[in-house]
Amino acid sequence: MSGICGWMGYGGGAAENRRLAEEMGAPLARFDRAPLASIQRGRSAVAVAAAADQALLYQQDKLLLAVWGEVKLRDPELAEQARIHGAGQVLAARWREGAQQVCAALSGGFALCIIDEDAGETLLACDRMGTVPVLYQVAGEALVFGSSADVILRHPLTPARLDHQGLYNYTFFHMVPGPDTVYQNQQRLLPGEYLHFKRGKAATAAYWRAQFDEDGKRSMADLRQEFRAVLRSSVKDSMGGRKVGAFLSGGTDSSTIAGVMCEVAGKGADTYSIGFEAQGYDEMAFARIASRHFGTTHHEYYVTPDDVVAAIPQIASVFDQPFGNASAVPAFYCARMAKADGIGRIFGGDGGDELFGGNERYSKQHIFALYGRVPSLVRKALLEPAVFNMPGGHLINVVRKARSYIQQASVPMPARLETYNLLERYGAKEVFTADFLATTNSAAPLAGLVETYGRSEAKSLINRMLELDLKVTLADNDLPKVSKACELAGIEVAFPFLNDEMVAFASRLTPQQKLNGTKLRYFFKESLRGFLPDEIINKQKHGFGLPFGVWLQHHKPLQQLAIDSLTDLKARNIVRPEFIDQLVGHHLKEHAGYHGTMVWVLMMMEQWFQQRRAAA
Repeated sequence: MSGICGWMGYGGGAAENRRLAEEMGAPLARFDRAPLASIQRGRSAVAVAAAADQALLYQQDKLLLAVWGEVKLRDPELAEQARIHGAGQVLAARWREGAQQVCAALSGGFALCIIDEDAGETLLACDRMGTVPVLYQVAGEALVFGSSADVILRHPLTPARLDHQGLYNYTFFHMVPGPDTVYQNQQRLLPGEYLHFKRGKAATAAYWRAQFDEDGKRSMADLRQEFRAVLRSSVKDSMGGRKVGAFLSGGTDSSTIAGVMCEVAGKGADTYSIGFEAQGYDEMAFARIASRHFGTTHHEYYVTPDDVVAAIPQIASVFDQPFGNASAVPAFYCARMAKADGIGRIFGGDGGDELFGGNERYSKQHIFALYGRVPSLVRKALLEPAVFNMPGGHLINVVRKARSYIQQASVPMPARLETYNLLERYGAKEVFTADFLATTNSAAPLAGLVETYGRSEAKSLINRMLELDLKVTLADNDLPKVSKACELAGIEVAFPFLNDEMVAFASRLTPQQKLNGTKLRYFFKESLRGFLPDEIINKQKHGFGLPFGVWLQHHKPLQQLAIDSLTDLKARNIVRPEFIDQLVGHHLKEHAGYHGTMVWVLMMMEQWFQQRRAAA
């Protein structure tokens, strides 16, 4: 992994600070062996571990500036000044104009730090989509920061103290949503956010927010032409002069990226797919269709249960907090395959769903929202009494469905998205010990979701959901999943759909161009007809889902690892031993696919604990 770390307000001299910066930065290069460079003053330091074209360190008297990532200046005039004088000097000058100005000048995926000792201020920022993590912790008059919790914990002012609320949120969402982390007093910047620190006080603010033009008047033909041009530009920029490949699941996003890569390069791209010997999970046939259509050099690997057993401790070790998305395993094996072929960077199709309206829940919630358009008097006085008071209604299929529909439609957004939440279904009191629950707030996960959803200024339901997913589904879940899997494999990853120009283009599409009735990503698919194979455009969404619950029923080593992990978890006084026994002894046999998800989530929590102990 490459990354950034540092602090302000602590230290006794340049030599001491250099040693501490090197110690903090050691985890950043543990997989890719990236060189670590640092600059320091008497009571501050910053270090970046990255290849030369992804690291910027600049010092001007008592001002320290560092950037990690392939940052670009948005303004052509500033870009020209940077070419002549260096980006560090240009950004230092922008800093004098204010935090908002320096952040808004940047595009691409980046983490930025500016320490101004004369003014006693620090600025931290991450990119608009949150592709690069930035975490921080205030410790008295000092600020400690980094792109990973692992580096912050190495500073003497910020030792590890677990936050039980973070563990609860993890079990609820299967990841820990920002700005919170699994450690007390440690926070993560949200996408498009910066932190300003001065005299022991930290304040965050957004320098960028998603803005939707919901009344677009441009023709489909004009939009299609611009879309294809932006796609080509984004893919070309993401190549960065490296030998590149692409994940290929056979879905619309990965197939589009693979096809455009071939178009831009003028030859077949290297594409990589994962398959599973499990009914209902293998999508290799669609990946092969896309590969044949575009003429890619295709590489395949079938993940086995033994592969999963081998990967679980490694996956747990690469994440700096518990992470329960099982598709990190196939992503790792896919990235490892590309790395073995000499690929320096692999492209992910992440972001297409969240920009263009591709998730099934968008159409589902559209249908639920229709119920709210029925006049309240009709709903309360006629429909609901008729449906819920019908004698024997629970025995009639159509009535049961009507009751379920009304019950779900009556739940306000965004809580309606969590109607089938696994932890909620079990019940927190059934899952967690009383001691653990006494230190947590069971309402916090939904409250955080409501807060994020409420910040949206979009007028339409689809755009409000898209904006929510840019944070919760993408920045909190999918991007860390792919980035960490690639880090473990020792390969870079890029996300062409998250190019600033592409994000801006998608925001100008009308709600109906994203979700036309119940037709998902309408504009996207119509614009790519004739480019993508019809089989890809018309297929149902799937992805690299792992058949963990299926394999868990029959594969003894996988069963043993899961049981051993859950047995060890019992001793931590977090999850009730009785629940674990019920989960493994009864629920799993009842429905392996459904209950296997909770087995995975709890197993990865315990594996994360064990890997932290091993790392210490």
